[in-house]
Amino acid sequence: MKSGSSQLFAIVLLALLAGLSFWLKKAVEPPEVDRTGKLRHDPDAIAENFSVRQYGANGLVAQRLVAPFMVHFPDDDTSELKSPTLVRYRPDAPQVTITAQDAKVTSKGETVFLRNDVHVVRAATADRPPMVARMPELTVRPDEGIAFTDTVVEVNEAASWVKGVGMHLDNNNATLVLKSQVTGLIYPRRVSK
Repeated sequence: MKSGSSQLFAIVLLALLAGLSFWLKKAVEPPEVDRTGKLRHDPDAIAENFSVRQYGANGLVAQRLVAPFMVHFPDDDTSELKSPTLVRYRPDAPQVTITAQDAKVTSKGETVFLRNDVHVVRAATADRPPMVARMPELTVRPDEGIAFTDTVVEVNEAASWVKGVGMHLDNNNATLVLKSQVTGLIYPRRVSK
């Protein structure tokens, strides 16, 4: 009876030592490195004088994105653009042009993150001067026709100006809403007779 329990104790002790040895080996080994390059954030495509157009149901250009330099990254399917210009066209409204120093475009172009000296310009109409909004950064969803930011925004139209923190722009309904800390000076437009 005694030899059976001592043999069992020896087997348990050997199994415990084997388990500890395996754990110790895994604990001191450096992690395995993926050498396929899939996890690296390296570009797979670079383009100069980049231009993309999206057409509406009427066959006319609905929006256009251009940049002198674009780099695409396959790991997250994003693109980085230098000095991008995004133009949105609507047959019944003036065009809206958005420029910045830098931008990041997500996979399939559903979101554009513009940063560093962003300008949004609504073109002049027959009865209104151009409107210019300036901000440090702006998120645009081109397919939805909306843009928004939580940063300081300054909007100018002729001599009138408005400044606030946070903005929501809906190009479909031609509305621009400042969210908070709004101040400004609005001069009435002169109506020509």
